[in-house]
Amino acid sequence: MSGKPEDLRHIGRDVPRLDLREKVTGRFPYLGDRPAGGTAHARLLTSTVPHGRVRSLDLEEALRVPGVIRIFTPEDDPGRPVNSAVFLPDQTDPRDERVFTDHPLFVGDRIGAVLADSDEAARKAAALVRVDYEPLPAVTDLQEALTSPSPVEGRPPFLEGRIAYGPGEPEPSEDLVCLETVVRTPKIHHTALEPHLCCARMEGDLLVVESPCQMAFTVRFALAEALGLPFRRIRVVKAPMGGTFGGKQEVILELPCALMSLATGLPVRLVLDRRETILCTRTRAAAEGRVRTVADREGHLLFRETEVLCDSGAYATGGHRITMAMGKKTSRLYRIPSQSFRGRTVFTNTTPSGACRGYGSPQIHAVTEIHLDLLARKLGMDPAELRRRNLVHPGDPDPTGAPDLGNARVRECLDRGAEAFRWTERLAAPPGTGRYRTGVGLACATHGNGYFGSPYPDFLSLALRVAEDGSVLLNGAFHELGNGTLTVMAQIVAEALHTTPEQVWVSEADTHLTPFDVGCVASRVTYVCGACALELAERVRDRMVDAAARLAGCPREDVVLGEGTLRAGDRTWTHGELVCEAAKVLREELGDYLRFAPRGNPASFGVHFAQVRVDTLTGLVRVTDYLAAHDVGRALNPKLLRGQIYGGVQMGLGMGLCEELRYDRKGVPRCASLSRYHTVNAPDMPEIRVLLVEEGEPGGPFGAKSIGEIATVPAAPAVVNAVNRALGTELTHLPLTPERILEGLRERDGEGREARKGREGA
Repeated sequence: MSGKPEDLRHIGRDVPRLDLREKVTGRFPYLGDRPAGGTAHARLLTSTVPHGRVRSLDLEEALRVPGVIRIFTPEDDPGRPVNSAVFLPDQTDPRDERVFTDHPLFVGDRIGAVLADSDEAARKAAALVRVDYEPLPAVTDLQEALTSPSPVEGRPPFLEGRIAYGPGEPEPSEDLVCLETVVRTPKIHHTALEPHLCCARMEGDLLVVESPCQMAFTVRFALAEALGLPFRRIRVVKAPMGGTFGGKQEVILELPCALMSLATGLPVRLVLDRRETILCTRTRAAAEGRVRTVADREGHLLFRETEVLCDSGAYATGGHRITMAMGKKTSRLYRIPSQSFRGRTVFTNTTPSGACRGYGSPQIHAVTEIHLDLLARKLGMDPAELRRRNLVHPGDPDPTGAPDLGNARVRECLDRGAEAFRWTERLAAPPGTGRYRTGVGLACATHGNGYFGSPYPDFLSLALRVAEDGSVLLNGAFHELGNGTLTVMAQIVAEALHTTPEQVWVSEADTHLTPFDVGCVASRVTYVCGACALELAERVRDRMVDAAARLAGCPREDVVLGEGTLRAGDRTWTHGELVCEAAKVLREELGDYLRFAPRGNPASFGVHFAQVRVDTLTGLVRVTDYLAAHDVGRALNPKLLRGQIYGGVQMGLGMGLCEELRYDRKGVPRCASLSRYHTVNAPDMPEIRVLLVEEGEPGGPFGAKSIGEIATVPAAPAVVNAVNRALGTELTHLPLTPERILEGLRERDGEGREARKGREGA
């Protein structure tokens, strides 16, 4: 069912979120707002050293605090190491993380927890626990991490992967131009408004864990591995969420929360404050990328070599998957006949990395798109024209053997976006000669639509039933992250069934009650889960038509679908009436169950354009105009889609200009609060114009494909390229803080770092 736009009633419309009223009135049932009566409160004991051994813990004062129930230490760890990103037993990512450790590898590592009858008592007691550490050397530098011995037995110092295709590098020639660039991207905090939290309880011998997570079945798997329990004794319920951006994709708090409930038999509530959320959870991985490109003088890219160092932080998590995801993106944006990628994942004594909106795409596109602008400068070309000559076309294969690119419309994004942004006119305008300089920049990007074609399985099952009053129940392991997933699924089902989205109820994941789904990851929900929901709804609609035809004694072709009704001959039923009569007369339920697996993984694309004004006295940057052009296949809900782009741009601008989790040489965090961790706030946001390219994507529901992750990917390189054009600099170390911009201006003017050091020493 594709449907012409004029024939669709709910798809392509700005349908309000189905949870809108509850959210704006403050009645939305977030897990953190649930009354805590009868629940034991937990607070983590976390390491204050970046690397060390716990010699001893003095619990005497803490145990005197009224209300303390129990204090957990490394001795309570079950002794079964896990990997927080693994969801099947044959996945070989190193299992190097424990629930509670006596060998902390970063400031914030879990060494224990306090359980008390109130949060106040738990906080007070946790502050009174005295830990004696044997300090050990800490590593924070990526290059140093390459040659440092692994602190974890059996884990290599680094993990490596390679991707290559084509004949290799061409022979040097006067007709060829070569450029090499090194780009560094920062470690970033997700800054979701909702901190990390979890609740666990025992129901007989059943462990029930409620968590605002992204992969409920992964949580169950990790709990089973860590606690040695069979799946039948673990029920994970996805709780309503107040934000994640990938930060709650991996299994973090669920492990200690479940362990404490299992050990005591008590309901346990574990909540982190903002400082703990920054230090103890996950980050966007810092990366250092070296890229070398060979092109002819007309701007055709002939060869590209990319080497990336990716910081997994203290533990393996999904760090190397992120590194290799970067490599896979290098072949899906430009037609380059020969490429090589080498990715090495290193370990540092810093907060572990994990998924963060784009899963490696923001880092690798920052590396390659900043480099491409500098190549255009060397060639004397318009950066837009250089890209235009090399961008992929619809139907192009992926030369690495991955699934083809589908209806790739990145060229339309570039051309239509450049026209709307007045790119050529603005590019020709001089940057100015005074204190304030103006420049424009752009960047292209691609991202995927699921796991198909990767080593990770992508499939799901859904059940759908029409109820006796006409309500529609869609039972699946969905994970609403605050982005409107449940609303869009209701739109898809309502469109197929000729009902309204308000009539459709969509479940969230419950590992005991919903069919399996891998989770809200890999930008797969619209393209994969949405396609499953559409096919299933069409099957149920056909069942309804068939039932009406049999009840009326007429051919199926004579059944007419209305809004919430079916008419056959001289009979008309509402959906509820048809359900009741089908049950009574035909002894049938109007519902179905569908197992679904995608048959492709097309690419989504975006091109972002930015104009900046740079204050050369202070180094401050203001983005004054912004346009985001995206190939979305079809916008199922344009208002929600635009909201994703607005938020994505905000995150990308932060990565480009101000966001960075910094550590000193000893591994001690320098910004463990939002007062020291700077994001782009509302007053600093430009007006963002959105241009949607809707050419349809085969396989997607009504031709739709992903937007949530790719929305943030081109933003950082677009704004960095604009700053470099405004200043005539070659800044490649993100974020472009005022200090780095002023340093870049001095280096541009011949006042290098060594000369400056010499003056300071004198």
